[in-house]
Amino acid sequence: MEGLKPQDWKDLLSGVRNLIISARRAASRSIDTLQVFTSFEIGRRVVEHEQLGEKRATYGKHVLTRLSESLTREFGRGFSEDNLSNMRRFYLEYRKCLPKISEKPSRKSISAPGQSILSNVSSVLSWSHYVFLMTISDKDERQFYEIESAQNGWSLPELKRQFNSSLYERLALSRNKKKVLELAKKGQLIETSSDLIKQPLVLEFLGLDEKNKYAESDLESAIIDKLEHFLLELGKGFLFEARQKRFTFDTDHFYVDLVFYNRLLRCYVLIDLKIGKLTHQDLGQMQMYVNYFDRFVKRDGEHPTIGIILCRTKGSALVEITLPEKANIYASEYKLYLPSKKDLKRKLLAWAAEEE
Repeated sequence: MEGLKPQDWKDLLSGVRNLIISARRAASRSIDTLQVFTSFEIGRRVVEHEQLGEKRATYGKHVLTRLSESLTREFGRGFSEDNLSNMRRFYLEYRKCLPKISEKPSRKSISAPGQSILSNVSSVLSWSHYVFLMTISDKDERQFYEIESAQNGWSLPELKRQFNSSLYERLALSRNKKKVLELAKKGQLIETSSDLIKQPLVLEFLGLDEKNKYAESDLESAIIDKLEHFLLELGKGFLFEARQKRFTFDTDHFYVDLVFYNRLLRCYVLIDLKIGKLTHQDLGQMQMYVNYFDRFVKRDGEHPTIGIILCRTKGSALVEITLPEKANIYASEYKLYLPSKKDLKRKLLAWAAEEE
């Protein structure tokens, strides 16, 4: 274009595109927020109207049926009896958490269900998120997923995936009783190296068949191909740095399978992949990797390196007897399929009974 340098044109186009994308995202969030508060207010009015009736059960059903027919005729989809029933339940479940829409909610007045964790109105979850969350019967577990969804910006498919992978149970099983209570009240806090660990890690998105033979290199390649999913499964604050990171010591070459950096803990996280049963040699090797990074790679102000051995099966006794008590090394099993929530809940109940 005459009088306009190519780079100037790119900058202009990029700036305008980013502005439009940001505006559309903001509009989408505003629509989601308005839908949530509208659903809440509809639920409130239905409940208050029901309370005027003498026979609440049959009267309430009649109200929802009639209201659904009228609203659907005028406004179309979105006002089925089931959806109106969800709105009614939403108000009953969350009336202590969300202000009435007529109160013109401000940034300060809006709270996420359970506690005030959201900084502004745009962070409120969508109506579809809440409809799914209301299917979670355990209040502590539900509140955990509410907090995590809001803080991490999970889409509805990602929320469902985290729930189906039993994230709450897996995190709880790797924590003490006090930390489990924090999960429900504050979500997953990353304050120490042990806070990063999940038991097990669920890698069903890799598409590997556990019945077929595969090598550690196959597992590594699958993780790299699905790196975005793997980072989400690892948890908060992870940044990918290198694959097969080589370092040399005493003329020998060593290779760390995967190297990450966690910006929340400000430390390197090394992951070694093992497709078989964990051995004491594996633990010794990881200890050497961690020592090397701490002495030659870690910078002043960064925290000690964390080592994670990802294996098919591990023995807790082997880990305890091989490593020093305060070693920053962990063994975590991985699964190539979604675990049974029923089995994990049973383990969690057994663990809780032992903690008593």
